[in-house]
Amino acid sequence: MGGTISAAETSAAANAADWLLACRNATTRIGAMLAEQPVAERRMETGTLGSGGDHTLVIDAAAEAIVFEELQTLHDAGHRFHAISEERGEVEFGDSDVRVVIDPIDGSLNAKRGLPHFALSIAVATGVTMADVSFGYVYEFGPHEEWWARTGEGAFLNGELLDRGIGEIRGRDGRLEVLGIESADPRYVRNAIDALQERAYRLRAHGALASSLCQVAAARFDALVSLRNCRAVDVAAAQLIVREAGGYVSFPGFDEPLAAPLDVVPHSPVVAARTGGTLAELETIVV
Repeated sequence: MGGTISAAETSAAANAADWLLACRNATTRIGAMLAEQPVAERRMETGTLGSGGDHTLVIDAAAEAIVFEELQTLHDAGHRFHAISEERGEVEFGDSDVRVVIDPIDGSLNAKRGLPHFALSIAVATGVTMADVSFGYVYEFGPHEEWWARTGEGAFLNGELLDRGIGEIRGRDGRLEVLGIESADPRYVRNAIDALQERAYRLRAHGALASSLCQVAAARFDALVSLRNCRAVDVAAAQLIVREAGGYVSFPGFDEPLAAPLDVVPHSPVVAARTGGTLAELETIVV
């Protein structure tokens, strides 16, 4: 990686590209690809493992190819960056300190089973941790919802600026009305069930971290906890969307809340909430 240019120069390089247009182009093309794939055919695998260790579906590979074609177009126009993708791992487009973190289909299991919550997730960062993400884009193909945020500009849902002031809802007994959970393997739910019961009136699991985090951004979920470590490709974009929408995010596996690195290795659970107090309360479930 570079390290030879200043932070200001890195930020300027990141902002020079039209990332929103590139993401929208990829969304349109991925949507068309998926429309041509009956649910029965979405279960086909390529026979290879992605960089994160999961079996790669044909639709995963096809969606990633589309994203990389859009990245190549940006590179051909003179932009330099370093891509990190769920399937291909790390790919250089000019050896820049600008990082592009990609999950072509977050929630692949949902996509292959015909469930609605699966998304394209793309984040752009000027450094190596979650704190350095400056642009985030998530498109949910089931409900056809476009979420995006840029540092200091707020977060948007289908073109409308999200209200940063929306708070959480708690019942008369003080528990959260709706708490999102991810990594819903029964073993992890079993181990956390007492703590979850003490803190929430109802649980919801979408089966896609980017989607679930975005629900916190819009205050549809009061908060979210992942019950095991997550990968940057799943959450890098959505965690910025939550923060720009007035919410709070932390990765409790690190001393600093946003110190999780931008790579393909699962390092820490993620916790998100509408208030800082609730964030601190929920962090105790996963530490």
